[in-house]
Amino acid sequence: MASDRLVCRECHRVNDPDNETCDACNSSSLTEDWAGYVVIAHPEESQIATEMQVTEPGAYALKVR
Repeated sequence: MASDRLVCRECHRVNDPDNETCDACNSSSLTEDWAGYVVIAHPEESQIATEMQVTEPGAYALKVR
């Protein structure tokens, strides 16, 4: 379930709950306090990816606290 996952405070990437560091940026600043997410398949063609400054495909949280 997505709500059990951790999100990186640096890049907003959604990670598995057992991760100690982010899969994308290797940051150890992960949190359970986040809301909403978007899956970006083609960041080079996505206006949302441009707004979020995302360059790699994956699942990203919309709001991270």
